[in-house]
Amino acid sequence: MKYVVGYRPDDRGEDAVALAGVIARTQGAELHLVNVIRGSMVEVPETQKQALSMVPDDVTATFSTRRAESFAHGLIEAAAEDDAALIVVGAASNGLFKRFTVGSVANGLLHASQVPVALAPRGYNRRDKLTRLTVMVGMREGWQAVLDVGVTAAGRRNVPLRLVSVVEIDQLEQEDFDLDNALSPARQHVNTVLADAAARLPEDTVTVTLAHGRNIEEAVDGIGWKSGELVVVGSSRLAENRKIFLGSTANKILRALPVPMVVVPRDFQAQGI
Repeated sequence: MKYVVGYRPDDRGEDAVALAGVIARTQGAELHLVNVIRGSMVEVPETQKQALSMVPDDVTATFSTRRAESFAHGLIEAAAEDDAALIVVGAASNGLFKRFTVGSVANGLLHASQVPVALAPRGYNRRDKLTRLTVMVGMREGWQAVLDVGVTAAGRRNVPLRLVSVVEIDQLEQEDFDLDNALSPARQHVNTVLADAAARLPEDTVTVTLAHGRNIEEAVDGIGWKSGELVVVGSSRLAENRKIFLGSTANKILRALPVPMVVVPRDFQAQGI
């Protein structure tokens, strides 16, 4: 298994390599660090040396420089050539520390990639292995593909799997409002998803959380997060087949997350990440 890592000699490049190393260590994957340039091809040995020096010693990695019309297109092309399972990039450089903003590179990937894309929050510097996978399981069409990726990934890495459904209270009907009744459909859904996942993983390795708040950000903030966590979300139903498109809920979740996030293309069929 191989991951393509979008590398630049800046903070975003460092964030991407750090996240890729963490994910690869718990999977045994190989990294391909790709430096995409738009101008003439000029090899800078120091760039390669600097990039590879950040990869953990127990992870195999290669480095290449390639010319492309955009950073995103270069990474997508490299992923296709490598038959990569994942593309890893850093968030935009102007985001809050340990939080996300989606810059032009990430935005381009999130509209065109046919493989999952992992986004590292600004300042991500973890070196240890992942400790938990969290899958955001909405009630709309497409949740099964996201669950399949999460179950496979958690099983391969032998880490706990947490299933989370987020409910935005302000979007629910307010007339004769009763919180327990309002949450009932979401509660039934997560229990169904829990049963599905639990049947495919070792006993007592799957948990479920139903988070709610006045808005998505409040709900996400109320969830406990571990430093070694990775979140998996799906694409909007509006996405083209096997493409990524963040819906409004996923965008809100992204802005509130303090941990890395993987976005899975619609109807993604490959086995895990």
